Amino acid sequence: MAVTRTLKGQFVSSSNERENSRRSPVTSGRTRNAVSAVSALCLVVAAIVFGLPAPAHADTLDKIQASKSISLGYRKASPPFSSADEDGKPIGFSIDLCLRVVAAVKQATGLDKLAIAYVPVTAENRLEKLETGDIDIECGSTSRTLARQARVDFTLLTFVTGTELLVHVGSKIDGLSGLEGKRVAVLPGTTTENVIITELKRQLINAEIVKVRDHDDGLVALRAGRADAYASDEIILIGLARGAKDASDLRLSGTIYSYEPYALMVRKNDADFRLVADRALAETYRSGDIGAIYDRWFGKWSAQPNPVLVALYRIQSFWE
Repeated sequence: MAVTRTLKGQFVSSSNERENSRRSPVTSGRTRNAVSAVSALCLVVAAIVFGLPAPAHADTLDKIQASKSISLGYRKASPPFSSADEDGKPIGFSIDLCLRVVAAVKQATGLDKLAIAYVPVTAENRLEKLETGDIDIECGSTSRTLARQARVDFTLLTFVTGTELLVHVGSKIDGLSGLEGKRVAVLPGTTTENVIITELKRQLINAEIVKVRDHDDGLVALRAGRADAYASDEIILIGLARGAKDASDLRLSGTIYSYEPYALMVRKNDADFRLVADRALAETYRSGDIGAIYDRWFGKWSAQPNPVLVALYRIQSFWE
């Protein structure tokens, strides 16, 4: 089943669907562990969405209306979320979502024309750029953390990433159990290494750990047959595969083994602007348009979205 159809089928809501959901339990084809993970995610999202309101706001909408311009912060090299193409144009999954926010801001401010200024940011200065007003929203690959929330605010969650496995298309590996008697490459000293080793021991799976120098070496090990899978952060694996010449021969296992939430950053204490952004994202999730966006950046070679990501979008498909 195509990724777009899968997402649309699971995200588009209707009055009939809501009525049916009251009569029949929601089921999935995943394991009990996946269901537990989704349940935990529900609690996390609920805590994030229904947090205490900010005491003041930063008037980002007034700033945009006065200047007739909105500044988007982007990362030059964080594909497939945010990067620059050969012509220097910002592209990516997060860029597409930010453009949905831009359209909503234009409507909210009543502007006939709204110019977009793209401002490059780095991992080191992205929060500072937001605080100083150099950017109005950050469209990159930033995890929502409590420490960052002391300085900035976040929109609805946009993605969930974590440890994954990169394998060949013809591989039968669709989870850790598929590694029995096989070799999995990892980068030493990373959280991925700890996750994989811990889970293999916990599930009594006999697999050989192949240590590699860096991510490129992990991909080489997979290609050369020194490893049957390469374990790393899902985002990194997606970027590696999309940039590979043999991208069509690579896929993800379809299971995430650790979780990290992503969101768009906005200025702290600006509930009005954040609400406009959240409305744009919720509509994107509710309508099923997120399927086309996902498909554009992840669907050409990836397995269908993992159940936690599907649940993330479904939970945040808020109605007015």
